[in-house]
Amino acid sequence: MRKQHQWYPFILAGLLAATARMATADGPLPVSLRGVPTPPVPGLLDGANPIVVDQTAAIALGKALFWDQNLGSDGQACASCHFSAGADGRVKNQINPGQNSAQPAGQTFDALPSGAGGPNHTLMAEDFPLQRFGNVTDNSTLIYNTDDVAGSAGSFGGEFQGTSTFIGANDQCRRGANEAFNVGHIGTRKVTPRNAPTVINAVFNHRNFWDGRANNSFNGSSPWGPRDPDAGVWIKLNARTVVKQRLNLINSALASQAVAPPIFNDVEMGCHGRTWPDIGRKLLNRQALQSQPVDPQDSVLGGLSNSSAGNLKPGLKTTYKNLVIQAFNSQYWAYSGVGKFGAPANGGAAYNQMEANFAMFFGLAIQLYESTLVSDQSPFDMSPLDANLAPTWSNISAATPAETTAKIASLKHGFNLFVNNHCGRCHIGPTMSLAAVATNAALLTPTSSASFGPPATPIGYGPDAFGPFAAATLSGATASASPITRDLNILIQPRLMDLGFANVGATKTDADPGLAGTDPFGNPLSYAAQYVGYLLADTAAVIDLPIEKIRACDFLAPLAINQALDDPGYFSQGDGLQADGSREGVLRSLGCANPDTAFIPTPAAARAAANGAKMSVATAGAFKVPTLRNVELTGPYMHNGGMATLAQVIEFYARHGNFANDAQNFNLGASSRGLASVQNIADLSNFLKALTDERVRYQKAPFDHPQLTVAHGHVGNDVQVEAGNPLGADLAKDETLTLPAVGADGAAAPITPFLAPSP
Repeated sequence: MRKQHQWYPFILAGLLAATARMATADGPLPVSLRGVPTPPVPGLLDGANPIVVDQTAAIALGKALFWDQNLGSDGQACASCHFSAGADGRVKNQINPGQNSAQPAGQTFDALPSGAGGPNHTLMAEDFPLQRFGNVTDNSTLIYNTDDVAGSAGSFGGEFQGTSTFIGANDQCRRGANEAFNVGHIGTRKVTPRNAPTVINAVFNHRNFWDGRANNSFNGSSPWGPRDPDAGVWIKLNARTVVKQRLNLINSALASQAVAPPIFNDVEMGCHGRTWPDIGRKLLNRQALQSQPVDPQDSVLGGLSNSSAGNLKPGLKTTYKNLVIQAFNSQYWAYSGVGKFGAPANGGAAYNQMEANFAMFFGLAIQLYESTLVSDQSPFDMSPLDANLAPTWSNISAATPAETTAKIASLKHGFNLFVNNHCGRCHIGPTMSLAAVATNAALLTPTSSASFGPPATPIGYGPDAFGPFAAATLSGATASASPITRDLNILIQPRLMDLGFANVGATKTDADPGLAGTDPFGNPLSYAAQYVGYLLADTAAVIDLPIEKIRACDFLAPLAINQALDDPGYFSQGDGLQADGSREGVLRSLGCANPDTAFIPTPAAARAAANGAKMSVATAGAFKVPTLRNVELTGPYMHNGGMATLAQVIEFYARHGNFANDAQNFNLGASSRGLASVQNIADLSNFLKALTDERVRYQKAPFDHPQLTVAHGHVGNDVQVEAGNPLGADLAKDETLTLPAVGADGAAAPITPFLAPSP
């Protein structure tokens, strides 16, 4: 018989804890967003020499750029994919064949459940969900599957040739019908291979994009943060000297995200080969929002608008150049010389400093604007709390007392379903996402006199901020702001994981690698994969800024245990251990719940186990945990847009995902199949709808906006389209959808859920 060592109680306790995580009704709670600060960005607005010297002007610049259709090569604004509650509500020409797939099928379109599909198809309720089962609560009976994705229509693409510096929305590009995106060899607009998530509350994400490739650290040039060896910004030292310097602005994933769509592919916004200095040359001397009316009561741009009450006119009373000069420190734009910054690839005058730094101006202005898009006034946010931080819903009323009582009962039951089915393990805290690493950490740090939440019942900062008895620890969120954890997969096997990213089994792992992808330099997107490099003492593999400071004792499942044990999932004394932090000379054991877990394997031990379970990561098919705020308005859902309604999402979790795989998160097995009863779906949906901020629904400040015209498919259908687009004879004519300019008081008609009829 195997001898029971002293570690046996520890392992037994761990197994019991894992079982408890599955069974207990307790866990982290969603909490109010009221009074929650956005993550600080040292050096952006503060210090002796800040980058931005006028925040108000920078926000105005960012809002104008976000909504300006001149930004794209053929009429695409950032807002073209983020105009409906910060997401994309279009239904025509919104399908990608699944081009992120590792399989050849990802290059061809399928017939959707309605019987049609492909380019220029109009999505309908009959098309959803994209994965279907004989029993909606059982994932063993798959009856329909497709790797096609409900994404966002963007650009026609093409090869960039040049642009105008004063007028004309469209760049000069060599365009033609794309091999995949065409109907009868007539080109249609390309569609993204992932669904567009909302930009509202995105400021709280540690990284952005579904796969996290928008780095937390903004380098001023690209999405890649410190990974990009050529990144940097040009700084004027004196009248004769300008130098290119590295930039690392932390908590700036919004800026990293913003600079990607206009140039880093030819699907979303721009023609291939276009650069940020080219965009700067196109826009800087133009009137801002040159062809788009701006309401005179716009909450940010109203004072600059050419419009007056009852007389809407296009544009602002300023140029982008003037806004840059007003907003940014002169050392980034005042150098008068040229020749150091390169020139257009197809010929033309050399770029100047302002053009060369336009990526930085754009990214930071967009970040400052999007940082104002915080929806913290939903009924849930405003509800007073009981002693256990559960909402009382005493702020809710209906037409009659009986209806009020019934509505509150439904909301209470829906909230309890959310907590008891462990939804809060991933959708934690005020943003309802583990991806809000810095914000969650700040709120979990004891801070004297600091509080957030509803004014009547504020919540104090500290370990109980997300529920009594330090409930947040069940999710992996800690005060140390670690971007990774070690958690159990659905097979109850420990795996290193990126905090805020999860494989929920929405699609097969070969349909889209997600977090398991790589950047253009060959590095893994996953922080957990980099941490493996750290454990191996492979310094070249550690790129991103927080990797070497991760605390092993904060992991949900230990990596190493300073005991004499023999278990294939954990390092122990027999393998060779060293105290966590000993490599850097700063031990990371202070405040650990169990000091025996404040250890890591020695490099030799890590190398010996490099291909085994102890060093395994769960990144395949993992995607960022999205916020649930305003979720009723942000469908379709999941990274593939595979579900159209909240009911379909609830059914998905009741069946524990669509496709079982060993990278699936442990919490997928926690929800009850009974979650999908008619009453439970109604009550849980009612709770999720209570996360909608009415300012978002009615586009009130800060969610008001200039006029925007978006491409909404093409003249014709998925069988035949009409050729003759002004951009090319072999391109399909656009159909468009125009959103009128809205001022601070909002619109009369509300935004409606995906596929719901307009009121």
